[in-house]
Amino acid sequence: MIAKIKQLIPKVSLSSRIIVAMMVGLTLGTLTSTVYLGVDELADGFVMLLQMTALPYIALSLIVGIGGLNPSKVTNTLKTSLIILMTLLAIVLTFILLAPIAFPDWESADFYSINTISTAPVFDIISLFIPTNPFYALANGLIPSVVLFSIFIGAGLMQVKEKKRTLAVLNGLNNAVVNVSNMVMRFAPVGIFCIALRAAATIDSEQLDGLQVYIVTSAVLVFLLTFIVLPAIVATITPFSYRQVLATSRQAMITAFATGSFFVVIPQIVEKAKQLIEQLPSANNDNKVLKADVSNMPSIIVPICFSFPVGGKLLALLFTLFAAWFSGSQVNSNDYLHLLLAGIPQLFGTPTIAIPNLLDIFNVPGSLFDLFLVAENIIVGRLSALLSVIFSMSLVLLIATSMLKGFTFKWRAFARNLLLLPLISIIAFVTLRYTFDAISYQYQGYSKFIERDFVMLDGKAKVLAEPDLSGNKNLLGMGVLDRINQRGFIRVGYFRDDLPYTFHNQQGKLVGFDIEIINLLADDLGVSIEFVRIFHKQAKNLLSSGYLDMTTGVPVTPKNMKQYTLTVPYSSQSMAFLVKEHRRKEFSDWQSIFSRDDLIIGIPEIFHSENIVRRYFEKPTVWEISTPRLFFREEYQHIDAMLFGAATASAWTLINPEYTVIVPKPARPQISMAFAINIQDNTFEIFMRNWIVMMQKNQTIDKLFTYWIAGKSHSSLSKFSQVVTNKEKQHD
Repeated sequence: MIAKIKQLIPKVSLSSRIIVAMMVGLTLGTLTSTVYLGVDELADGFVMLLQMTALPYIALSLIVGIGGLNPSKVTNTLKTSLIILMTLLAIVLTFILLAPIAFPDWESADFYSINTISTAPVFDIISLFIPTNPFYALANGLIPSVVLFSIFIGAGLMQVKEKKRTLAVLNGLNNAVVNVSNMVMRFAPVGIFCIALRAAATIDSEQLDGLQVYIVTSAVLVFLLTFIVLPAIVATITPFSYRQVLATSRQAMITAFATGSFFVVIPQIVEKAKQLIEQLPSANNDNKVLKADVSNMPSIIVPICFSFPVGGKLLALLFTLFAAWFSGSQVNSNDYLHLLLAGIPQLFGTPTIAIPNLLDIFNVPGSLFDLFLVAENIIVGRLSALLSVIFSMSLVLLIATSMLKGFTFKWRAFARNLLLLPLISIIAFVTLRYTFDAISYQYQGYSKFIERDFVMLDGKAKVLAEPDLSGNKNLLGMGVLDRINQRGFIRVGYFRDDLPYTFHNQQGKLVGFDIEIINLLADDLGVSIEFVRIFHKQAKNLLSSGYLDMTTGVPVTPKNMKQYTLTVPYSSQSMAFLVKEHRRKEFSDWQSIFSRDDLIIGIPEIFHSENIVRRYFEKPTVWEISTPRLFFREEYQHIDAMLFGAATASAWTLINPEYTVIVPKPARPQISMAFAINIQDNTFEIFMRNWIVMMQKNQTIDKLFTYWIAGKSHSSLSKFSQVVTNKEKQHD
């Protein structure tokens, strides 16, 4: 009876079940925005199980595949494979270089990022590929090293005369790994449901701002290459049909897209490719050695594709083009050769390592690396895995067909594809361009900045536009802590135009990084606050007279250290230049700046230091300006650049997006920020020292920095708190 019921129930393929599971997970995650108990564990567990088999499979497949080859025919096979690889690579690169057609003319700027000042990691291709300790490479997942080690072992085994027994043992182990991988894939619908639900539930819509162009362009590009161009090429010159290519790749593509990993589906691609290659007719049907060599090709080619800069890895080049467009520092067609020569070798590593170097080469702000990470985590990493699957499958099928001399050139299909594929692609990108232009895009950087309000504590505060010296003078001679207790409030001087440390938001409320820190200070003291707007030249007298208890932050420079007692630093800034977008390249190197005598550099008075100017700016002309606001006025356009703190400069670009922040190379030591207090009050200085250290230890200042300086949302602060908690648990 049960058997009859089973016969009546239609059999649903694994690929179909995975698709359904992914759609249900995405829908549920979008509707509820909740990650249910156990979902994280199941999602992570499924990915880890897939990874468990992938690395052993790569090593064994390469050793068995190369070791089983006929040495006399390797050279010819290698030449053919390289020609096919370079052809496919050229096709993908052509589409990537055409994609910027879709980029519209939009204005942009962003908050400060630590990646604005970070130094790009040095790319060491030797250490990446040559495994001094193969076991270390295997244990730490250094894929390029594992691939090269396996290739050498396979090449050594290829020369061994009595190798059948060794190959049989290794092949048996490889088959065991395949069986384990197949067992894991039975749980794919459950695992991918959890992955999809988590992804949809945790997407922050604010993260998509500014990334729509890159994400949509990447999606269109990957769709064209994955579902039209590459399968059509294979179907045009091989016996395989367009439908066969996609059907064979379908399960691996779905899993790769859902997990965002090409690595975990390598065993699936190899086995599916082998099954399809077995259907190939051979011009030498009696040549069993050749048949065996061809059957081994997927075991060799697909793992190598993971380490080579092919397939989805090449989307990193598209991001470089996008980042240059987004920042206003266009990479012209004249720079394309430089991009390819500099970028492709970098991609032998991971895109995460390559992108900072590429941004640095083309003078693109390092802060845009944050956008890359966001895009990768949201969807582009999944698109990259999808493209890598079809690229490796197409490469294997073309090489196998070539080895068997099975090319069946279909002239009619070739003529049709030669005309239609470029036409469809150009129309797609041009349509995207017009679609983006038609969108009522409005620059949101300024509104995001000016609409910010307190995130942790909105203290009770009074704000004075100027000092009022008519108050009770009997308190002026008292210690600061006693005076604060007697008054019932702390009086703080704040400086105008000190973004994002102090500024008035859209509602006219005094807010900012320093202001919220002082809110917390007043709360701990049990008093309210009186903020007084002052000029820098007033601060010394108002503090020494006892009218002010402290001021908001000032740079720790010799000039300020002589005038005030400064608290321990609570934050820091790297020195940067604020310049027009088109002059970015002129300020990328300190030495070239110092050597030019035609430059006029503006320095706001709070950052101006006579000794620094005397030591370094011997040839450029330096102007001290009272407020950064002057730099943007017409009468001050003779000033070529303004030297400023990177965090402060980034805030000014939000208001003036036609300007950009440049941190010249090599990176120089950061300048600390501290609060100024009365030069004679040691008790208050000791209190502030301990209080700031306490706020740094409990991560409060880091959270406020994340919100006010880096511009993250409330939800980002919650994630920050969760990360901190997890780190503390791990430490315990």
